Amino acid sequence: MIISRASRRFFVTVCLILGSAGCRSVRDRLASVTSDPHPQAPQFASGVSGGGPTVQAAYSEASEEGLLPPDRVQSAATILPEPIEAEAPLGEVLRQPESYFVETALAGHPRVLAARARVAAATNRPLQASSLADPTITNTFFPISDQALQTAGGRVGNGLMVSQMYPWPEKRWTKEAIACREVQIAAAKLAQVELEIEELTRLAYYELWFADRSIAITEKNRQIAAELVQLAEARNATGGSQQDVLRAQLQVDGIDDRLVDLRRRRELAEADLAALIQRPSDEGFATTENLVPQDTETALGALVAAAERCNPRLRERQWAVSRDRQKVKLAELQKYPDFTLGAGWQTVTETDAISPVANGHDNVSFMVGLTLPIWRDRIRAGVNEARWEAVASNRDYNDAHDDSLRQIRRAVQTAEAAEEQRRLYAERMLPRAKRQIELSAADYRGGRVDFREVTDGFTEMFTLELQAVRAEAMLAGSLAQLKRTVGCEVATAPQATDSSS
Repeated sequence: MIISRASRRFFVTVCLILGSAGCRSVRDRLASVTSDPHPQAPQFASGVSGGGPTVQAAYSEASEEGLLPPDRVQSAATILPEPIEAEAPLGEVLRQPESYFVETALAGHPRVLAARARVAAATNRPLQASSLADPTITNTFFPISDQALQTAGGRVGNGLMVSQMYPWPEKRWTKEAIACREVQIAAAKLAQVELEIEELTRLAYYELWFADRSIAITEKNRQIAAELVQLAEARNATGGSQQDVLRAQLQVDGIDDRLVDLRRRRELAEADLAALIQRPSDEGFATTENLVPQDTETALGALVAAAERCNPRLRERQWAVSRDRQKVKLAELQKYPDFTLGAGWQTVTETDAISPVANGHDNVSFMVGLTLPIWRDRIRAGVNEARWEAVASNRDYNDAHDDSLRQIRRAVQTAEAAEEQRRLYAERMLPRAKRQIELSAADYRGGRVDFREVTDGFTEMFTLELQAVRAEAMLAGSLAQLKRTVGCEVATAPQATDSSS
């Protein structure tokens, strides 16, 4: 079989045309649309039309073009950072601020890395969704000369056909839009996982901070209790009661028992923190700073104002609603046909030809085909299914919105109560308790009060000091829980409020 040079050039040209006619880069597609990172939740009518829910007609198709902008599509290299190395060698106490533990946990926790890998995987779906299917090439040949197809131009040696299926253009664009929204959903889920790990890390750090401060307070009060034992012994030597000495010694024993429990709680907090930052469980940690911000009331108000803008759970539901709207559109587009374009080439030879006018000129053909979407019941069923899925997504968004507001209100009330208790202990109760123990000790030396009043005042002061530290840790934990619910940093929340105004 002899193939002419002109025929080969023609066939290569046709293949290039068919292969490139439907190609459209996802990056160009993304650059041509306007990003809508916070699509509004859709509103659906409650009635049923034609076996499925009716979507409110006020929906704007322009807002549905909010795809993932290129600058927000992270590569796998940037989405999987290397864990932060600890500065302290293994076996030594690691003394770092709270931010170090949070950054380390976010950089190396397996759940965070898994969520980032899912985002990196999702960023590769839009290109696949917008691409054409592979073209089809078919070769028909006639190996037996006397059984080959004969034409006036001669005997046909073989026939080559290349074809490409082209869906209705909006179908590909809509599939791409769905895939881009899936990327946004994966990114919102990543933000939720990061906030959860950050919250767990902060709570473990606060528990460790509370244990350290409580141990320090308890050891200080043990020294005071030991001084009370000496005071009771001195009073007993001058005619006092032996019961006062025993009561003071019981105070020391009770403090030792509390120290055992506090050290156990500290070890548990260290184990939780070590698991979150992927460090050996036998490594020691130490806290370095105070927990509560200076302007707590301003931070709380700013967090509440930024809730709807920052909450990743709401963003996930919003993008799910937007994705399901696109699925409704895709289902409605099934009523339009898909096309198939192709080109064929047949080699014709004069050898063994039966035609007296055979000239050996090759044949060139073109093919156009399309699907016939005639099964309307199937198409309507697909549209109704997609609409009901969109209704379900809308209801899920409403539920998430109400639940987020409920959690925010509860966290705000808890934080405000903890802040009031902290101020009450620091400004009123602790100073009075310390003054009371000083006066009771002086009166006991002068014989004006018995030793029980001294021990009662000491116990009350000791308990108030521990409660003050617990209130501060609870306040910090409430702010951490509130940040997870809202999704914003305390320091950045006021800026978000200003920008929205």
